[in-house]
Amino acid sequence: MTRRPLTWVLVAVLAVGAGVGLYWFAPWRLFTDTTVREALTATDAPTAGPTAGPAASSVTGPAATAVVVARGAFVAHEHDTSGSVRVVRLADGTHRLEIEGLDTSDGPDLRVWLTDQAVVTGKAGWQVFDDGRYVELGRLKGNKGDQVYPIPASADLAGLRSVTIWCKRFSVSFGAAQLA
Repeated sequence: MTRRPLTWVLVAVLAVGAGVGLYWFAPWRLFTDTTVREALTATDAPTAGPTAGPAASSVTGPAATAVVVARGAFVAHEHDTSGSVRVVRLADGTHRLEIEGLDTSDGPDLRVWLTDQAVVTGKAGWQVFDDGRYVELGRLKGNKGDQVYPIPASADLAGLRSVTIWCKRFSVSFGAAQLA
């Protein structure tokens, strides 16, 4: 059997197929964790929304102020996901997204998106976030811990009402948070 060329062709095709499958699905990520511990903006009191005035001290210095303009809590979609998010306007007028206490699965090609889609619980909410407008803030730095993502100055925050941990490879949300 091993002397036939067709056998070796089949073995080669199976080996290439297995390699592509391992790359595409990255099954080892089911067993890996990356913990990130970035400094979040220190706040004295929560704010009520985008029109709220300065209410907190920033980690950038005692004279600077930072305002939490939106916040939310993650709900699980494709994978169990928990933690909270907030959009912070810093004293210099820039915005950043802060993720606190994130706990989700590791996965291939995970991104952090601000989107205009409402968060829907259950399977119905897994794939809605690429249907509308979104701003990609970058690759997910880790699947556990506290993380900070600068929001580009060119991003129009009007109408962006949720955050998702988006698996770009499979077009599915691992988890999402409605911003209020």
